[in-house]
Amino acid sequence: MSGFLRCMVPHKLEVHGVLLTILGQTVRLRAEDDSNTSQSSEKKNNKKNLAMAAPRISSLLSRSFAAVSSSTSLLSLGRSSRSGRGISRFSTAVAIEEPITPPVQVNQTQLLINGQFVDAASGKTFPTLDPRTGDVIAHVAEGGVEDINRAVSAARKAFDEGPWPKMTPYERSLIIFRFADLLEKHSDEIAALETWDNGKTFEQAKQTEIPMLIRVFRYYAGWADKIHGLTVPADGPYHVQTLHEPIGVAGQIVPWNFPLLIYAWKVAPALACGNSVVLKTAEQTPLSALYVSNLFHEAGLPPGVLNVVSGFGPIAGAALCSHMDVDKLSFTGSTDTGKIVLELAAKSNLKPVTLELGGKSPFIVCEDADIDKAVELAHLALFFNQGQCCCAGSRTFVHERVYDEFLEKAKARALKRVVGDPFKKGIEQGPQIDSKQFEKILRYIRSGIESGATLETGGERIGSKGYYIQPTVFSNVQDDMLIAKDEIFGPVQSIFKFKNLNEVIRRANATHYGLAAGVFTQDIDTANTLTRALKAGTVWINCYDVFDAAIPIGGYKMSGQGREKGIHCLNNYLQVKAVVTLLKNPAWL
Repeated sequence: MSGFLRCMVPHKLEVHGVLLTILGQTVRLRAEDDSNTSQSSEKKNNKKNLAMAAPRISSLLSRSFAAVSSSTSLLSLGRSSRSGRGISRFSTAVAIEEPITPPVQVNQTQLLINGQFVDAASGKTFPTLDPRTGDVIAHVAEGGVEDINRAVSAARKAFDEGPWPKMTPYERSLIIFRFADLLEKHSDEIAALETWDNGKTFEQAKQTEIPMLIRVFRYYAGWADKIHGLTVPADGPYHVQTLHEPIGVAGQIVPWNFPLLIYAWKVAPALACGNSVVLKTAEQTPLSALYVSNLFHEAGLPPGVLNVVSGFGPIAGAALCSHMDVDKLSFTGSTDTGKIVLELAAKSNLKPVTLELGGKSPFIVCEDADIDKAVELAHLALFFNQGQCCCAGSRTFVHERVYDEFLEKAKARALKRVVGDPFKKGIEQGPQIDSKQFEKILRYIRSGIESGATLETGGERIGSKGYYIQPTVFSNVQDDMLIAKDEIFGPVQSIFKFKNLNEVIRRANATHYGLAAGVFTQDIDTANTLTRALKAGTVWINCYDVFDAAIPIGGYKMSGQGREKGIHCLNNYLQVKAVVTLLKNPAWL
């Protein structure tokens, strides 16, 4: 898929996975998931087996929904709103052989504070799990309030007294460049850790995400010695200049869906500007950040400049957001958790906050579109990364003149999607991150069926182990349905019909979110009309998920505030100071 990168973003707790796990709401860890997984339904080929399996299936669904008695009951419900259309069952199953052994060892499981790997002050650890099986990969140090205090203290000392902000920008850039070289050298191990802990395919991690990780650090290494102020003319005998100074200690919280990419989006610009960092990992995916941060010190980063704390949101996340000695916060995650981050920042020292939050992005297919290309692009826009993208094109609007053709081809493409062990070559879709997200997606599928949408294909789990879900397609989706309004964060494509541009603009903008949008058309006037009318931070025309290091990303409305990546992100980590000097008898002004 040359021509554009098929990735990234991140993101979210509850829905993305960091802060609803990061700050506040009760989150059941995956340690409990094995019981649910082992209770999953077996193949149901006769009524007796169906009846026996019904209680097990119900354990996977929310108590707010009625238990499903069999897989065929889902399918029959799906037919109700589209008479005469049969439902083709998803045909690809997860391989039943033993999971492939990851080609990497887990060595970093402690907290990184002041350049050293140390145990949590409490001595506690928590398990990080393999989404393919629900089995424990490793036990990781569980950071708490005392550990956040230690990390912030180290970061403060490194900023106030250490060499990092006092280095020339060129010297800082050389260290960041060396780090990028080490990332490239160890790319196989890094990709394997990311796949093992997250469930994304190894091919995606190795071929797309790790190269982007490296590119982002090299991009900001190049910016380090190009940050400067201005000389400003004033009305009077004054010499006026502006200084761009590092802001200080940056607190950063990254999500589980793209752990390393978002790590790069936050850490790289912060360090290029001369700041120090305390980074809180998502509890679902702590391993890769600890691994690469060790490489940063191998590259020559001074102790205390980058500190990494693994732990849970209500304790470690809240402590970081509330800390009086943190000068800046950057959070990627769910909108609900973003509100908590803002509140904690305001109630402490009123620290500035950058937020990249949820989305419910429209993907608009116009009547002049090349349908085959549009189907493939819409498929990518939704199903990439198991649908766990904040920018996912989760509302597919198709013009009524091409709707039926698009629907049939979108359904066929979903049926061809290859799901299985993400370490296996040729796999397109791995498991969802954990049992919480897995069960949430199944609840939304059930909701879509019950609200009258047509389940065209998918809708069920695959296999009896791990968190695999069939690629799912709904048609006849109405704007007031939950699957049309809420961020599902899973492999569920909802296809809507529209008549004209004015209608689709109104409907596309009728959401609290405004992160991204996609437009597929051959008409430049149509493209220009939509790009200016859509209330979104990014609009992709005849492409999707293009995340070059220089392209800013951020949202309108409740999708966040501020921008990450590109030149705009540097402002997140700088203070602007005006210096005014009185001139005596100036020769000129």
